Amino acid sequence: MRILCIGHVTYDITFPADDFPIENTKVRYYEKTECAGGPASIAAFLLGKWGETVEIAGAVGNDDYGRKIKKEFSLNRVNTNYLELTDETETSHSLIIANKSNGTRTILIYVPKNYQMKEFKPLEAPDIILLDGHEYQASKKLLQMYPNAISIIDAGRDRKEVIELAKMVNYLVCSKEFAEKVTGIKFDFENKSTFAQIFNAMEAKFGNNVVITLEAMGCLYRMDDKIKIMPSIKVKTVDSTGAGDIFHGAFTYGIAKGFPFEKVLKFANIAGALSVTRVGGYNSIPTLDEMNEVYDEVK
Repeated sequence: MRILCIGHVTYDITFPADDFPIENTKVRYYEKTECAGGPASIAAFLLGKWGETVEIAGAVGNDDYGRKIKKEFSLNRVNTNYLELTDETETSHSLIIANKSNGTRTILIYVPKNYQMKEFKPLEAPDIILLDGHEYQASKKLLQMYPNAISIIDAGRDRKEVIELAKMVNYLVCSKEFAEKVTGIKFDFENKSTFAQIFNAMEAKFGNNVVITLEAMGCLYRMDDKIKIMPSIKVKTVDSTGAGDIFHGAFTYGIAKGFPFEKVLKFANIAGALSVTRVGGYNSIPTLDEMNEVYDEVK
């Protein structure tokens, strides 16, 4: 199947830290990781590494970061026909502090203002479209142009453009923060009735297949007219950068392979969990061999 990922493309520089730095101090690091990032981008890397036919659509500057990103995509079997290198903007880039003591990360993102990629039409129709809510106009046009494609959105922020796109797709796979902001209801882990309230409200608003990621707890979904939680696996978190993006990439892989829906979710949970045991974004993507080994061990 042909998979088109569209959205934010950035360049990530990650500093692994033993603790979060104190304000107004100077901190020296002796290691770092650098790689392309962005939700749709990391998903595309996963799909390319796992042998799928995948293309990336997005915009980067015609600068050192942009050229590095394009080369990384090509080396990882991601087609870059629709990766727009332009002199009109710089490449977005991020500085990430990965706190290894508790697995959290702090991200400083530079995003050039008011630049959107130009309209394009794929040379071949995609079978699956994965979007992350960025590149609103181009994403909307693609969904309208290819109504028969399976469409999936990685919805992380409750911007109005993301909400509009989320109403147009087959699968809305969103963060718990997105669900809370959209519904106005908070998840109460001591009162599981809030889970059903939020999930029902999301289904009523969007009218599609809803999955809500719950970080280390797993994800919330409906099967056989029951709202369920697909639990994640227990791991030691070192760096959570890109975990949600890797979840969405693995989810898309499962859909492309025609897995039963609960296998799709279990596979995505495992991919996201394994990724947090390593530092970095796309370089924390597990191999398919690792995935299958863990999948067979998890009951």
